[in-house]
Amino acid sequence: MNKKTVEACARAAHEVNRAYCLAIGDDSQPSWDDAPAWQKISAYKGVEVVYSGGGPEESHASWLKEKIETGWTLGPVKDPEKKEHPCMVAYGDLPEAQRKKDGLFVGTVIDMLTALGEKGS
Repeated sequence: MNKKTVEACARAAHEVNRAYCLAIGDDSQPSWDDAPAWQKISAYKGVEVVYSGGGPEESHASWLKEKIETGWTLGPVKDPEKKEHPCMVAYGDLPEAQRKKDGLFVGTVIDMLTALGEKGS
């Protein structure tokens, strides 16, 4: 998978998740163009997980591992300055709305890969 495909999938998945977050009252997601580098890197890694055959649970596990490795901890609200996030829990412990967000990310990446003629494993 080339860099252009990764970028297109990450952008699309980020924007779908951003729209979903807005719909459920969460305005913490900036647009892709305004997103900080750490957030884009996280999305790129998420695309790679989906490309390798991962579903929502694997996507969340990868996200959680990356967050732990970069110093994030469990917190009541998403706070990039404090590196705290309320989703720093196992997939099964996530609220339904957050599991749906993982599903949207994975589904969007799969749809983009299909549309771009790419195949994951």
